[in-house]
Amino acid sequence: MYGQRTIDPGPGTHYRSERVSAVNGQYFFATREGTLEGPYYTRIDAEREIDSYIRRMMQASGSIENRAV
Repeated sequence: MYGQRTIDPGPGTHYRSERVSAVNGQYFFATREGTLEGPYYTRIDAEREIDSYIRRMMQASGSIENRAV
């Protein structure tokens, strides 16, 4: 069950959008940080880079520990 804090705004509508877009035959992806990454030559390349981008951001924030002990 999900609870709502008193400081939370009321229910709203959240729209999902496609992260990958094509401009002049080149592919880009949008990030939550508000950046547009690319260009990539194929949609598959852009989607693969989304995964890489997420991993890099998680490593930078310390969410993933990949250090040798």
